[in-house]
Amino acid sequence: MDLLFLGTSAGVPTKARNVSATALIEASGSHWYLIDCGEGTQHRLLQTPLSIRDLRGIFITHVHGDHCFGLPGLLASAGMSGRTQPLDIILPAALHDWVRLGLTASDTYLPFEVRLLAVESLTDWRSETLQVSTVQLSHRVPSVGFVFTELNPEPRLDVQRLDAEGIPRGPLWGDLAKGLSVEYEGRTLHGRDYLRASRPARRVIVCGDNDNPELLAEAAKGADVMVHEATFTQAVVERTGATFGHSTAAQVARFAEAAGVRNLVLTHFSARYQGDPRRNPCIDDVRVEALAHYSGHLTLAQDLQRYHIGRDGCLVVVG
Repeated sequence: MDLLFLGTSAGVPTKARNVSATALIEASGSHWYLIDCGEGTQHRLLQTPLSIRDLRGIFITHVHGDHCFGLPGLLASAGMSGRTQPLDIILPAALHDWVRLGLTASDTYLPFEVRLLAVESLTDWRSETLQVSTVQLSHRVPSVGFVFTELNPEPRLDVQRLDAEGIPRGPLWGDLAKGLSVEYEGRTLHGRDYLRASRPARRVIVCGDNDNPELLAEAAKGADVMVHEATFTQAVVERTGATFGHSTAAQVARFAEAAGVRNLVLTHFSARYQGDPRRNPCIDDVRVEALAHYSGHLTLAQDLQRYHIGRDGCLVVVG
């Protein structure tokens, strides 16, 4: 699986960073999932190899505009690109009428079905390769984190079960290995029942805005990667006296260290943090603060940067 960041800025875009959007790409390298869709997300996609026609689902963490204002435009472009496959959009119920009204008022025709699903009632969304659940977070408005878990990664035939059931080797095994259903002695055998994962499933958490990382204590157990906002550093919060429902780099790093998070990816940085180390405050301040509390593998997400999660759970930069 890969992560590709389409926007890492909080609230407003900067010249170097767009607002929130993250792509999670399946191990196959083609199908992908979008978490949040800030304004301008479709422009960022033009600078990547991702196709809207390969998008399997959209997940919106909360109602704030820097996480959803790009959604109507993205859907319109998907329609004009020739997409015909239905698309599930998991988002707060409060945004459902907004999406429908925006498409209707702009006379936008979509040649594919849009299925709006309320994140508040989501328990277990699945594709063929991923299972998605939620964890409730703390923000000025309801916000969630999405937990993506691989299903049956790199499946192989359960040879022991096939032998035990007396199913002869040959073409039947070949079809079952492809996930097909076959007939044998009056029985219907389904490939999915005879495939077993050949390695542990990878698990990735992508969080919405959150001022209480401790809420992720249960979800973080065994997670390979946690993507969490670090809108401010502690120095800025002490100077301004407010967090506006966000976490500091120190908060997230302390939690990640205590929880044993192997790969911590920070994102959603306040626009005040500059890339130029001669400017103050600088994005390096976020890194320094986090490293003072966290000894695992730390990444500060960058717009348009792709990261690969290896079979061993290590996160590495691609390209």
